[in-house]
Parts: sequence; structure tokens; C-alpha cells
Amino acid sequence: MEKAQFLAYGGVPTFWRTEQTRDIDGADIVVMGVPFDVGTSNRPGARFGPRSIREISLHSGNFFYPWSYDVKSKLRIVDYGDVGLGVHNDLTNFMIKDTYEHASKILASGAKLLTLGGDHTLPYGLVRAAKEKYGKLALIHFDSHQDSLNSEGTSIFHGSFAYDLAAEGAVDPEKSAQVFIRTEMPNEMNYNIIHANEALRMEPEMLASKIKSIVGDMPVYLTFDIDSLDPAYAPGTGTPVPGGPTSFFMREVLRNLAGINVVAADLVEVAPMYDPTQVTTLAAGTVATDIIYLLAEGIVNKK
Repeated sequence: MEKAQFLAYGGVPTFWRTEQTRDIDGADIVVMGVPFDVGTSNRPGARFGPRSIREISLHSGNFFYPWSYDVKSKLRIVDYGDVGLGVHNDLTNFMIKDTYEHASKILASGAKLLTLGGDHTLPYGLVRAAKEKYGKLALIHFDSHQDSLNSEGTSIFHGSFAYDLAAEGAVDPEKSAQVFIRTEMPNEMNYNIIHANEALRMEPEMLASKIKSIVGDMPVYLTFDIDSLDPAYAPGTGTPVPGGPTSFFMREVLRNLAGINVVAADLVEVAPMYDPTQVTTLAAGTVATDIIYLLAEGIVNKK
């Protein structure tokens, strides 16, 4: 093994030092950044999330514990670069359209997609692209908030995607789970909500089993808000809420979700300026690793 790979302070910070390219022919998993935070309702700064996660991935990507193999040795993983950014009078709708177009191209190629955000407005274009490829989706939504407010088409922000995507038929809420919720919003779409107090009284294996029983064999879009973690483990986020899981507990839940059909995913709401010791970005880089293994599972088993 080359010792230089452990020198995280050197080299170009693409995700896991993978090739940065938009030539996705033959790629198994594509990592894409969306440095957008216009949809935040509290502290801004998640636009810096993709860069910070890529930088920390130079360290976190060297280790695949507790997974049993090095996914980089089995699959072609590429860094697509950033999309959905710019200076526009209507940046939110531009971001949704741009991410939809790029995600559609990536998913049509047969690759799986992990998107690094950015705030939680991101799923609009990404979920629509995944639904176009795979049909109606189950949503596994890790968060401290339900994000289930009705935008009425004009008030789109990071708290409205869960309602809107279910209302338009991209997501089946009754086959979806919102996990570690510890705030109150309407649940007009009838999502299965597993509140933090309930979730944290379970063993991680039991919680993962409950999530699996909800989504069944549907294609899954996994959306992970870093504020689903307790702020002790992820302080660098726009709207932190105490009372969430540890990073260990969360990783065990993700590991025990192996077997579900995750077709695309995102990791959002990392705001590194509130995180001077990189606790949040390290957690995010590690969670990104776990998500990639969930994306990879179906591909590796077929090879």
C-alpha cells in the first residue's frame, strides 16, 4: 500500500482522490456536488459543504471499516464536480433544473449517484430524475426535521421537499421513513415518522429492520441531513437540534440497512464555518462512505 495515500494534506481534493470527470461511461458510482444554500431558513453556509466533505474525504476515504471490502478496488467511482451553482435572479429554480438534468444523465448511464450539498432543497431535481429512471421511490429521510411544509409551488426551500415530492407522486410516503425526527411539522402526506426518542430506545439493528420493513423492495432514495446527528457530533449545520444519535449509532443503522435497493442518495446541510474543529465534516465524510457502500452493494453483487 502506498503510504502517500494517507497524507491528506497533499493532492487535489476530489472526493476520495477519484478522477474528476464528466465522462461517466463505465462509471459505477458518481459523486456530484451542489454548493447551494439559498433555501436555508436559519444559518447559511451549506454552500461550502461539498468542498469541505471532499477535503475530509482525503482522510476518511482511506478506511473502509466496518465494511468487509474496499469498494474503490471493485468499482469505478468518479467525481463529477459541482452543478447547480451560479449568480441568477431565480437561483432556486435554476438549481433544481440543473441538478435534474445532470442527475438524469448520470442515472441513465446506469451509474448510482451520491450528491453532496448544499442545503436540503437539493432533493427536488435529484428525486425527480431518479423517479424517471426507477419509478416511484421510497424515501429514507434521516433528519431532525420533517421538511414537510407545502411550498404551494412558490415557497420552495429546505423545509418543503418531502411534502412536494410526495404530492407530485415521485415518492410513496407510506413506503417511506423519516428517522430521528425531533421537531414538529404537519404530516399531511402520511409519512412513517420514527421520532428520535423512539429510535434511540431501539438497538441499531432493530431500527434498521423497522426501516427495511417499511420500504420493502422498492427503489430507495436516501436523503441524509447531517443535523440528524446530535449537535455534539455535528455542530456545523444550519439548524442543529439536540437529542439525536451519536455517530456510532448512526453508522450502525446505516450498516444494518444493507440489502435495501438504494438507487441514489444525498448528504446535505454541512456548514463548515460553524465547525472549526472539523467534527461535522469528518462525520459527513464517514457517513458518505457508508452511503457509498449501500449504493455499491447491488452493483458488487452482480459483478
